[in-house]
Amino acid sequence: MDKNLAIGTDIGGSHIVCAAINLQTGKILRNTLTSRAVDNHALAGTIISVWAKALAEVISKVSIEKIRGIGFAMPGPFDYVNGISRMQMQGVAKYENLYGLNIADAIKNSLELPNGFIIRFINDASAFAIGEAWTGSAANFNRSVSVTFGTGFGSAFINNKIPIVEGSEVPKLGCVYHLPYKEGIVDDYFSTRWFVGKYKSLTGKEINGVKELAKLASKDKIARSLFIEFGHDVAVFLVPWLKKFKAEILVIGGNISFAYNLFGDVFESVLKKENCTCKVAISKLKEKSSLIGSAHLLDNDFWKSIQTVLPLM
Repeated sequence: MDKNLAIGTDIGGSHIVCAAINLQTGKILRNTLTSRAVDNHALAGTIISVWAKALAEVISKVSIEKIRGIGFAMPGPFDYVNGISRMQMQGVAKYENLYGLNIADAIKNSLELPNGFIIRFINDASAFAIGEAWTGSAANFNRSVSVTFGTGFGSAFINNKIPIVEGSEVPKLGCVYHLPYKEGIVDDYFSTRWFVGKYKSLTGKEINGVKELAKLASKDKIARSLFIEFGHDVAVFLVPWLKKFKAEILVIGGNISFAYNLFGDVFESVLKKENCTCKVAISKLKEKSSLIGSAHLLDNDFWKSIQTVLPLM
């Protein structure tokens, strides 16, 4: 039987989403789409159990004989080559109880998968960008940059469907979240916590997130001004990298992208002012891009082509 399916899996800070993907078309089998809430501070066995139950649900809806393997879009720090979590490093306050665990072995054991069953891993932002380059908004472009604005600032630079993680055209690690910016790093300013913190500092009021702030924007001048400030500053920051990489298109995803109508005009006006001809697209696939990108790891030709970049992520 032809193994024409792979399971794409997106590991978020509080959830797992997975689905079977057709490796020829890149299409998600909708009836297999599964999501489970996860306590990222739980014991390792509990976390693996939740992940395994979600994956088992997908497997139950398709024949295991049709599945080539599982691809994981995983936040870092993580050893993507060997499938070992390093998320206790650098003070990352999530999934700390998975530190040092071989995730592939744990999943195989929990699901009692057959010998030779393949499980592969890649950085979550890279998975999103690969999905966009394979079947999403960047599918018709060679050089693309994909960013996700949410709890953090994810980013990846893609050339001919392959993430570029080193060289003079891209920042160190092939992403921007860690770069120095103002009084901290980029991730501090272009993420949900900036909106929440800045709004509280200006008004004394606490909000739950950007979705709530966006609802206030129609009648709250301070809320509107924060989106304008965000759009301006993130565009000024990104323009030099878009130019250096010669990006043909910038794809924007993440939860904050749902509020693009509040910052998109100023964002695009800065790009125009700076003579940046890169097109801008809001992801239509949204979080499904990471599922598609992680499943693409089970395409053997693609897997061979990214072997050299995985250790650098």
